[in-house]
Amino acid sequence: MVIVKTTVRRDVLTLPAAAPGPENPLPPLLPLRNVHTLDERAKEGLPRDMARQLGYAPLSSPLPTRVLDGYGRDRTDTDLDVIVVENARLRATVLPGYGGRVHSLLHKPTGRELLYRNPVLQPAAFALNGAWTSGGIEWNIGATGHTTLSCAPVHAARVRAPDGGEMLRLWEWERLRDLPFQVDLWLPEDSDFLHVGVRIRNPHEKPAPVYWWSNIAVPDERRVLAPADEAWHFAYTGALRKVPVPEFEGADRTYPRNSEHPADYFYDVPGGARRWIAALDDEGHGLVQTSTDLPRGRKLFVWGTSPGGRRWQEWLTEPGTDGYAEIQSGLARTQLEHVRLDAEAEFSWLESYGPLSAPADRVHGEWAGARDEVAARLADALPREAVDAAHEAWLASADTEPGETLATGSGWGALEVLRAGHKLPGTPFAESTLGPDQAPWLELLHTGAVPEPRKVAPPGPTLVAPHWRDMLETAPARPLAEYHLGVAQWHAGDRAQAVRSWERGLELAPSRWPLLRCLAVADHAEGNTERAADRYAEAFDDLCQERRDDGPVWTVATAALGREAITELLAAHRTEAARAVWDRLHEATRAEGRFRLVEAQLLFAEGDMDGVRAVFDAGFEASDLREGAETLGDLWAAATGEAVPERYDFRMRPTEG
Repeated sequence: MVIVKTTVRRDVLTLPAAAPGPENPLPPLLPLRNVHTLDERAKEGLPRDMARQLGYAPLSSPLPTRVLDGYGRDRTDTDLDVIVVENARLRATVLPGYGGRVHSLLHKPTGRELLYRNPVLQPAAFALNGAWTSGGIEWNIGATGHTTLSCAPVHAARVRAPDGGEMLRLWEWERLRDLPFQVDLWLPEDSDFLHVGVRIRNPHEKPAPVYWWSNIAVPDERRVLAPADEAWHFAYTGALRKVPVPEFEGADRTYPRNSEHPADYFYDVPGGARRWIAALDDEGHGLVQTSTDLPRGRKLFVWGTSPGGRRWQEWLTEPGTDGYAEIQSGLARTQLEHVRLDAEAEFSWLESYGPLSAPADRVHGEWAGARDEVAARLADALPREAVDAAHEAWLASADTEPGETLATGSGWGALEVLRAGHKLPGTPFAESTLGPDQAPWLELLHTGAVPEPRKVAPPGPTLVAPHWRDMLETAPARPLAEYHLGVAQWHAGDRAQAVRSWERGLELAPSRWPLLRCLAVADHAEGNTERAADRYAEAFDDLCQERRDDGPVWTVATAALGREAITELLAAHRTEAARAVWDRLHEATRAEGRFRLVEAQLLFAEGDMDGVRAVFDAGFEASDLREGAETLGDLWAAATGEAVPERYDFRMRPTEG
């Protein structure tokens, strides 16, 4: 018998892909719409620990990350760098440029793909900062929702595995919570299970809120099984309630296609029970995921069979492809919670992914028997003790310094290590990764001053963590420093002081529009629509006078500020001013699908219902339509009084009335 050693290698995968696009240069001072907001009444009667974690450290915005909303819907064949981890039994294909997502997990003896492998790479506005793609296994860290690293590169390197073979290490600095993390993919020789060691470290002197969910896309013609008889059900109506498993409201909800509307089922796994979740097809074959005990949460997400759910699935892939559901594993019982990580402490655990088969009549029989059958099959294939032993073995290798670099992430971790002198064995953040975005902050760190720009351009990203805010407080009060200071103060909740900083910056600023836009957002947040509209109009005028060319930097800035300005001017019923902004957008910008929606909204405000219908009839795709958005349907219904066409129906809630 020939034993195939585990290998870790680079490769190239060609997929039809739409690029994530450039970053939006406007700092996201307000949260993007969050569909996972719980109605306050729903919190009554919840378990004490769950209620406490539901209210722990919610995000006020995606800062310090920037929004990715500049992608389109046109896909071209694209060569993507991938890393392949392979032994004689499994082949895992990883996308280091997309948060380290596992794109494919192939069981070689049977030829079965264990995941839902998306045939395209299409960004959509599901991440906390915008662009996200579906399929495979994604590593979600940060806060409730999809990670800001969904369409971002992470560091990757070859590492010596616990058994002496090769292991793939992925790591980055998660910026929402200011925490480093690592994900080690270890495939022992001749093993049917991919082990994934995860470690999140808090190098700071204060506790930090932590969120982690591993999201696993699987074909939706499966039965999903977990060791639970109840689940916490969250629909997109703001309600969280305990429901029985498997049957709820007259249907067996462990079959994703039995749900009409999108919904989350967080399985209430009893304390002491083994943590696992599986998705098996009509013949009893599929994927199982298990872990050590720290990740207590297991979840099923379904898109449902309603027109909105079907439309979202087409939106994320392409018409004619099979649907998918997600089985998930997380630190808390639900995704609405954040968990406290003490100062200078860490969380670590091991997850395992592999094939599982059981008799079809047992898998699709009554719930208790099906659940027990899968648990027994898992115990035979990978005993609980073996997972615990693999975790202990991996911990001994977690600090091993990486070998050959396979991919490079951002320079933000290197900046933090330089600032604080953090010692993070196993996850080096090399100074060589520092780039232009970090350069002004490196100068602030070394000189105590924010450098003024050498050429006219939109401001770079702002750091908002307390230590950087403290440095900005003592930096010379130049216009750009006041701009960044105001953003950091706003993020800290000191909105009045933020406004004062921006107003001070305006007095001497050669570039006024970034500060005026921040002040306009502040007015909007206070409900002062008229003044917000005035400031947006002034900011857009200033940008148009300042922009130097029609290159990508100024086109992106004009598009971002123009859309916000039009929205606020329409809210203030100033349609002529909104039209004037529209007319000064670049022609290519006005032709984008997301701006055809803006055009339809503008025509509606002008009373031109025939014009609104003409835009819809011509067809457009608003590429950055957010999860749960009902904008298209509401506009169509208001303009025509007719039922929403399927291509524009993205509703994730039951229709009211």
